[in-house]
Amino acid sequence: MELWDVFDENRRPLHRTHVRGVPMRRGEYHLVVFVWIFNSAGQTLLTKRSPEKKNYPNIWSPTGGAVQAGETSLQAIARELREETGIVAAEKEFELMMSLRISSRSYFSDIYTLKKDVPLSQIVLQEGETCDAKWVDRAEFEAMIARGEIAPPDAERYRSLRERFDGLLF
Repeated sequence: MELWDVFDENRRPLHRTHVRGVPMRRGEYHLVVFVWIFNSAGQTLLTKRSPEKKNYPNIWSPTGGAVQAGETSLQAIARELREETGIVAAEKEFELMMSLRISSRSYFSDIYTLKKDVPLSQIVLQEGETCDAKWVDRAEFEAMIARGEIAPPDAERYRSLRERFDGLLF
């Protein structure tokens, strides 16, 4: 059973936990994290969600997931990255790009960037979570959005961040 810490609409902790899979109450939120990994060729790493996933199976997305109860945002993103790709990064390597709450969702998103060159041959996919990985440039990423190959929440987050990516390698 996975537990999440619960927050109010201002991201203040409510000092209780929530069981994953149970709908959140109105006005309650949990925290999710995402990382956009950029390589020196100006590409970002995407992973394909496993066909067994309940939400968005066989759809491409940046690495991310829910922060477990008692974890910090940085601990969670380092764990999710390691679990889903095999990439190990120290917390100090991540840069927080933005924290946001999309009104239609019951969570806050902490969105990080990580600059790291990792050959695809070194990616270790997590069974049941990820089934493929690839590096894409911005044009290909936007074409994938247009073709419906990117998870809609990730496309939405990308639109919120697009201008901020201009200063990065993407």
